[in-house]
Parts: sequence; C-alpha cells; structure tokens
Amino acid sequence: MATSLAGVRSNVLRQSITRNSLLLALFAVATTFLIAGTHLLTKDRISEQKRMAEEKALLEIVPRSLHDNSMLDDVIPVGPDSPGLALTQDKRIYLARNAGKVVTAVIPVTAPDGYTGEIELIVGVNADGSIAGVRTLGHRETPGLGDKVDLKKSDWILGFNGRSLGNPELPGWAVKKDKGVFDQFTGATITPRAVVAATLRALQYADANSKLLFARPAAAPPAGEK
Repeated sequence: MATSLAGVRSNVLRQSITRNSLLLALFAVATTFLIAGTHLLTKDRISEQKRMAEEKALLEIVPRSLHDNSMLDDVIPVGPDSPGLALTQDKRIYLARNAGKVVTAVIPVTAPDGYTGEIELIVGVNADGSIAGVRTLGHRETPGLGDKVDLKKSDWILGFNGRSLGNPELPGWAVKKDKGVFDQFTGATITPRAVVAATLRALQYADANSKLLFARPAAAPPAGEK
C-alpha cells in the first residue's frame, strides 16, 4: 500500500513538473513575441527620433540658412581605421552643401583621454579650413567640473568657433596651463586639454583629406527624380 501511495505521489509530482515546465515554456514564447512585437512597433519611431536628434546637433553647427541639402543623407563613412579621429566604431562625416558645393564637413572625433573616459565630439570644418562649431555628443566627465565641455553647462565649447590650423599656430593649440590659448576649467584641466587635442586632430584630418571632403560631387538623385 505504501509503495502504491509513493507511486501515486511520484506520478503527481512528475505531472506537476511537466505542467509547470509547459507553462514556463509558453510564458517564455509569449514574452518573446511581446518583445519582438514591441520592437517592431517602436523601431521606426526610435529611428526617427534618433534622426531628429542627429539633425538637431548638426543644425547647431550648420544652420539651415547656410546649406540646401539634407546632411543626414550626404555622408562619408569613417571608422576606427580613419587616422587621427580615434574612433572606436563606424561613424559618418556629414556634408553641408550650398548650390552643390560642400561648404562644411561635420567630422566625428573621439577624445580618448578625458578625465573619466572617452569624450565623443563632432567638429564642423568649413571649406576655408575654419571651424564652424564643435559639439560634445557624449561624455562621463565630473558634474560641475569636466561637464563644462557640454554647451548645456557652459559656453566654453564656443571658443573654437572660427579657429583654424593657423589660428592659433600649432603651439597655441593647448590650454593656457600648457602655454596655449584655450581656457581650462577651474579645478579641471584634463578634460579641456583632451577636447582641444581632439579638435585639433579633426582639423588636421580635414586638411589632409580636403579633396575627399570638399571636392566630393553630390550624389546622383534616385531614378525618376531631378
């Protein structure tokens, strides 16, 4: 009798485990479909929001009044093998045109030597070699100190506007503590030093690749368009 009772309990236990396993499997499948469905529903919206954010950053450097093309669609791929840019992943250079001619190239560059890590920047370089603007896209610098590289925190980044490889001369491309012309932050020198160096490298890249950037013909419009 005891053996029979043990067998019944064993069967009940196996059935319970099987039932629970099936329920968990069904739950996992349902969750997977839910996540996949949510991704499909929000994918286009996320892509559009990202595109709008990218365009906003570009337009801060090259206002609509200064170009007549879509910079987001007029690009040159760059990546970790692009000399001087210190990129860790594939990115794009955005070209601003007016009447078909490139007036500004917005170049991504990374400062790998920030105080708390990498600082991601875009540097707008005009066809005459001057800087149209610099913006910080990402950083982890100390709030109240290094985060002044962000225009939302300080206007320090605007000090690059109009600068070029000859303005100042190469020795001047440093913070004042290093006998350069750029201000450092009170209590923080490493961060502005890294951004100055990265901006200089973007300028040097633009100078070395001026034909690629500024003599590049506009892409042909899709078939059927004029």
